[in-house]
Amino acid sequence: MKALLVGEYREGNLLDTTYELFGFADQLGAETALLLVGSDSRLPAWVGTLYLADAAQYGEYNPELHTQLVLEAVARESADCVVFLHSSYGWDLAPRVAAGLKAAQVSEIIGIREEGFEVGCCNGKMRRTVKPATPSCVLTIQAGAFPQLQPGGSPTIIRMETAGSSSLEFMGYEPAEAKELNLTRAEVIVTAGRGIGKKENVPLIAALAKALGGELGASRPVVDAGWVPHGHQVGTTGQSVSPKLYVACGVSGAIQHLAGMKKSEFILAINKDKEAPIGEVADLLVVADLLQFVPALTARLAK
Repeated sequence: MKALLVGEYREGNLLDTTYELFGFADQLGAETALLLVGSDSRLPAWVGTLYLADAAQYGEYNPELHTQLVLEAVARESADCVVFLHSSYGWDLAPRVAAGLKAAQVSEIIGIREEGFEVGCCNGKMRRTVKPATPSCVLTIQAGAFPQLQPGGSPTIIRMETAGSSSLEFMGYEPAEAKELNLTRAEVIVTAGRGIGKKENVPLIAALAKALGGELGASRPVVDAGWVPHGHQVGTTGQSVSPKLYVACGVSGAIQHLAGMKKSEFILAINKDKEAPIGEVADLLVVADLLQFVPALTARLAK
């Protein structure tokens, strides 16, 4: 199998998440080539064929021109699949490329199985395995689902150009509004998950966070339910954090949440379900009723 990986640049820099594409391809057992719209000043540490288009000419993102560049690279490589990151770049470009190739698209892949690709469903509560029914396919991979693989070395560069035109012009990036709470700087985060049961139990988790000198975090279901403001959300649709201590209270461990916190130095999970996915990344898993354990732990810390 031959895979064309599509990496990303932002403001002149190669995004480190591009190396997750190599991790995915390694698990897939695919031969790889890489397409980038960027510059010679920031090249990936990798030995292989790099199709490089000039971002100064084509913009760091232009859906019409970038689609043409990807399709031309696919034709040159006779690639069986095209792989994007499941990012704002990838999820916008992937369906355009799939339509151009008349190929199936599988989005937000979190694992590879013998029978196909594993993806989340039911808002991350379940997983299913799907297999493309077309000869070629377009894939996007969930951030953090596959390890970053940086092989090292220097690529063989093939300059890419396209005769296509576009009515769009890339103008730049608009920074997001500053968050009232910046969890990325917190050394300790105590997160409330769906397992806390109800909004009235949030103060129990907040009290533990205070006792540890940390900040209160929340999983997406807790935020969606209106129990905790969005500024506290951890995960791919919230904030990605890497504190010294991360305490997950009643967090099941959906891949979107794990991607946002698994780089924490030490992860303590408190969950009554010993099979919860959060246990796979936790350094310590406490199997207990958190409504009993958390107040006891908070009281002990107060002494």
